[in-house]
Formats: sequence, C-alpha cells, structure tokens
Amino acid sequence: MKRFLAIATERGTVATSAKVALFVGSVLALINYGDRIFLRSDMRAVDWVKLAVTYCVPYCVATYGAVRYAMRHARDKEDSPTKT
Repeated sequence: MKRFLAIATERGTVATSAKVALFVGSVLALINYGDRIFLRSDMRAVDWVKLAVTYCVPYCVATYGAVRYAMRHARDKEDSPTKT
C-alpha cells in the first residue's frame, strides 16, 4: 500500500491523471449536464456534487492504471535476468 501511494502521489502520475480527468470529465459533464448548465440553468446543489464526482472518477481510474502499470513494470524488471 505504501508503494501504491508513493507512485500515486508522484508528480508525473498526478499531472497525467489530472489531464485525463479534465478531458474525460469535461466530455462527460457536457454529455450529462451541458443542457442543464447552459440552456436551462436549473442545476441544484446535488447536481454540482455529482458534477465534481464526474471529474474524480476519471482521475482515480487514470491514477490506478498508472500505478498498476508502474508496479508491474518494476516487478518485471526485477524478475528479468540482467545481461553482463
């Protein structure tokens, strides 16, 4: 768990996950709430919370994927015989 959190909070992981969350979250927000924000202006407090979660989910998914990849890559590197 310590290693997972260390990789998840690395600058590169956070930056990449934030970019993914911004892009994917914005697409999902436009699909799910675009009309309510821009056309009808009838967003309630609970809708704004849901909108925030719309950005959190892709961030978590991207972070999880990056960490799992980094951990697997490190493990494979340790397991492979080194050439001398």
